[in-house]
Amino acid sequence: MSTLRIFNGRIIDPANGRDEKADLWIRDGVIIETPVDGTKADEEIDAKGRIVAPGLIDIHVHFREPGQSHKETIGTGSQAAAAGGFTSVVCMPNTSPAADNAGTITLIREKAATSSVVNIFTTGAITKGLAGQELAPYNAMVGAGIVAITDDGHCVQNHEVMRRAVEYARMFGLVVLDHCQDYSLVGGGVMNEGEWSLRLGLPGWPRIGEEIIVMRNILLADLCDSPIHCQHISSGGSVRLIREARARGVKISGEVCPHHIALTDDHLQTFDSNYKMNPPLRTERDIEAIIGGIADGTLDILCSDHAPHAKYEKEVELDQAPFGILGLETEFGLFSDILVHKKKAIDMARLIELYTSKPAKLLSLDRGTLGVGAQGDVTLIDPDLEWVYDKELSPSLSRNTPFHGTEMKGRAVQTIVAGKTVWSL
Repeated sequence: MSTLRIFNGRIIDPANGRDEKADLWIRDGVIIETPVDGTKADEEIDAKGRIVAPGLIDIHVHFREPGQSHKETIGTGSQAAAAGGFTSVVCMPNTSPAADNAGTITLIREKAATSSVVNIFTTGAITKGLAGQELAPYNAMVGAGIVAITDDGHCVQNHEVMRRAVEYARMFGLVVLDHCQDYSLVGGGVMNEGEWSLRLGLPGWPRIGEEIIVMRNILLADLCDSPIHCQHISSGGSVRLIREARARGVKISGEVCPHHIALTDDHLQTFDSNYKMNPPLRTERDIEAIIGGIADGTLDILCSDHAPHAKYEKEVELDQAPFGILGLETEFGLFSDILVHKKKAIDMARLIELYTSKPAKLLSLDRGTLGVGAQGDVTLIDPDLEWVYDKELSPSLSRNTPFHGTEMKGRAVQTIVAGKTVWSL
């Protein structure tokens, strides 16, 4: 049997209410009680000055395989995840072909089993082909191992179809993850509708295009008594709607990506497509509302929406470029820098909770804890490390990021999956 001992670190395990300096032991990939018989470990890691956290979880990534492996593969995406401190990620179904059937989902899981260095969880599509018209076969996809359903990258516009999706999801114990975008309001918008879209002469993407679907989801979650999770919240109005609904006991939740609190729409004045994302960058007013929502618990999931694109795809006119940026390697540092160190909206223990026990609970994942018997997934964090992101060092196949050269404070420095180090600084 192989044993690992991590010592001298500050263990923060929100799932078990634990925050203390202690040893952590892992045997054959599983966390065990600290031995009292003088057992010596096969490997030891001195975590002095570091936080020992459950392996971080990102529930919103795009690894592009199958069908778009020129952007990213499961292998390279998993390496980027490990470099960001993530031991588990949840992949979206907008692959080519879409992950809307058991065969494609099985293919993804088999590929992950042989090429990924982290745990890969899969979602299934809400509708066939992500077309928003006909429900995908949930029973077969559950059998293939999905943990949620979503049409991410698309949004079901037909409310009757969405209602039936939520009702069927409840039967299978699934959470519906929704990309909130009303097509009739958003139209061909490429950036936030406001001062800068007018100045630049670019089609605007109004806040209400997100908010009206958030409200739709609140009504359906209430009607069906089943959870709906709103993806990548960008509007202050959406935060208010979710806060009011949660106060009434509605099973609605929301997540935040770092770019929606780190950047504003005025960055588009350079016409740099690395600032083009869906939903778009908005204003300081929205940022303050989102940070307030994180601070008061309205928004309790953090993620990246890691969306790699090849260089030639982004180096075109702004209105022709695809939406999306890389995120796995920079998200923890950005959230740590902004939320913990600069804004002091939350502390490090809360930040870790939003990346571990909260996402694990939402999707019923057997991760996000350092309890005895749990898989030995661990992230070591230096909360005060000051560092600069260099995109050229990324293991991702793509380079579409606006954060090259950005200074941050706080970083994951070692990633351990099932007791084995898969990345270290």
